[in-house]
Amino acid sequence: MPEQKINVNQNILAMEYAVRGPIPQRAAKLKDKGKEVIFCNIGNPQALGQAPITYYRQVVSLLEEPAKIARERQLKNLFEENPYSDLHESDFIPEDVLALSEKVLAKTGKGLGAYTESKGYRFVREAVADFINRRDGFDSASGLKADPEAIFLTDGASDGAKRVLNLLIAKETDGVMIPIPQYPLYSATIRAFGGTQVNYYPDEENDWALTREALESAYNAAIEQDTDVKVIVVINPGNPTGAILDGNSINEVIAFAKEHSLAIIADEVYQENIYGGEFISFAKALGDEKNVPLFSLHSISKGFYGECGHRGGYLEVRNPPMIAGSELNFIDLLLKQASVSLCANTVGQIITYLMVSPPEESNTARQKFIKEKEKVLGNLYEKATMVRAAFEKMDGVEVFGKTGAMYLFPRLNKLPAGTTDFDYCMALLEETGLCTVNGSGFGQASGTHHLRIAFLPSKEQLEEVLPKWIEFHNRYVNRDG
Repeated sequence: MPEQKINVNQNILAMEYAVRGPIPQRAAKLKDKGKEVIFCNIGNPQALGQAPITYYRQVVSLLEEPAKIARERQLKNLFEENPYSDLHESDFIPEDVLALSEKVLAKTGKGLGAYTESKGYRFVREAVADFINRRDGFDSASGLKADPEAIFLTDGASDGAKRVLNLLIAKETDGVMIPIPQYPLYSATIRAFGGTQVNYYPDEENDWALTREALESAYNAAIEQDTDVKVIVVINPGNPTGAILDGNSINEVIAFAKEHSLAIIADEVYQENIYGGEFISFAKALGDEKNVPLFSLHSISKGFYGECGHRGGYLEVRNPPMIAGSELNFIDLLLKQASVSLCANTVGQIITYLMVSPPEESNTARQKFIKEKEKVLGNLYEKATMVRAAFEKMDGVEVFGKTGAMYLFPRLNKLPAGTTDFDYCMALLEETGLCTVNGSGFGQASGTHHLRIAFLPSKEQLEEVLPKWIEFHNRYVNRDG
């Protein structure tokens, strides 16, 4: 009997996603066979041992099982009445956390098991707006304050990006400008929705800065191909490069978008991962400019929180355009779109609330929270420094830009004839167990080779594997033929 076949969306069939592509798939098979593998292919901190932030998990656990709030207080009372107990004050959830959990529970109305508004809990969106205003220095007098009604809670930043691109891509010739190298979410989503990818190239040797010349060159080339360019995507800090954009680069993008009537998608999920650098949001740089639509994304997956699996984030809209042939504006259409999915998951919404509302000075949980935050960010920078130092011992390896995000994107200037960065990364995996992603999976300037490594493994793991990598590299690139 012949095997039944079915026609499917060819855009989905053709799209690629390198961070879970052939190299990570091979790594999984090697692990199943008993080989020790270090997965540095994706920014998934807790999978590589990063501990969750206690404050977040305490609140979520109480909201998921509210009876624990009263039980915790009863247990603490018994402890205080028993002078012979081996327990200590630190063994109990602080009263401030219990009180906050009660407050949040009341705001949810029916707990976390019920649907929310399609945009997400109103109180969370208000907290996000307050966060944006604090971050960017927006007060009532400025007229720039964030509007909770222009904020959507999403299942991670990826969900927000896909929502916007789904609406903007109306026909095959609709173009989306993306930085090369780029996070494959964007190339895959553009392909899935049937649009046209328009590549622009940051200046690698100038710390991955964006120049007006590079933007105009990419735009003009697209126009010559009859592409209707509608939006430019900017990732800051960068993924995969880790680059932190300076004010000049951001202002160039805004001026460019204004001149060509483009919207901007600002992917800012790594804004906490700057390790002493300066983060400038596109909302702040945009200021009172009213002619550039801006879609800003943030997420609970990165920063120091690393809550990837809980899928939470937000999308903020500024200067929403009107919809052609309709009296609706873009926010109205986003709401219609969001309503089909009913709402983002509620645990992700709550962790988003906690992300933008850290414990106040008077909260007894604050000291532990700050200590955990500083430890995570400090460890990330130390590990990045270890990896960068290893590159200096590798023949023909260069890395550009300040350290940001969770990645390094070294350029491999020396490879054996006839080999690619894919070949290199696959051989590196087979020999050392280190799983990275080839630069071609993110796109790169013609004639160059790179790889991306997430600097998330423990220092102990890095101390063990980096010497093996150095030895492998110098032997691989200097072999004959």
